[in-house]
Amino acid sequence: MSVGALAGPGERAPGTSADGGYSAETAPASGAPIGVRLRDGGIIEVALPANEEIDKPEAQVAGAAVRALAGGRRMPVLLIITGVVGVSVEARHVYATSIAASAFALVGESPVDRVIAHYLLRSRTESIPAQFFTSEAEAIVWLGQYKSED
Repeated sequence: MSVGALAGPGERAPGTSADGGYSAETAPASGAPIGVRLRDGGIIEVALPANEEIDKPEAQVAGAAVRALAGGRRMPVLLIITGVVGVSVEARHVYATSIAASAFALVGESPVDRVIAHYLLRSRTESIPAQFFTSEAEAIVWLGQYKSED
């Protein structure tokens, strides 16, 4: 899944039907798809493809996948941004208006990843905790405090 996992209400992701079901065309047209999965421990992982710029359509598809995995609950999201070239203003808006995330841990390795993370962090609402990490293990530990008990 991608930053699109954070799409707001009323926005239908490309590749989905009006009833929220998925069609066969949910991958971005311009490169590697955004990976979205539910990890052990109740954390949703969104892995943005390296060497790609993330735009609104990809973000919306990822957002829809995150919401589907969350099933109406708010869950912690691990957003892996290592090697991403950039994130458009529109994709950033999708991220900032997430309705499924209880917290965001952004993970990257390089100074460029840190800059992109801070760009994304500036757009978030204050009600959703978010932090940048260079260690995935530390990010997962931090997200643990935001897991739902149901």
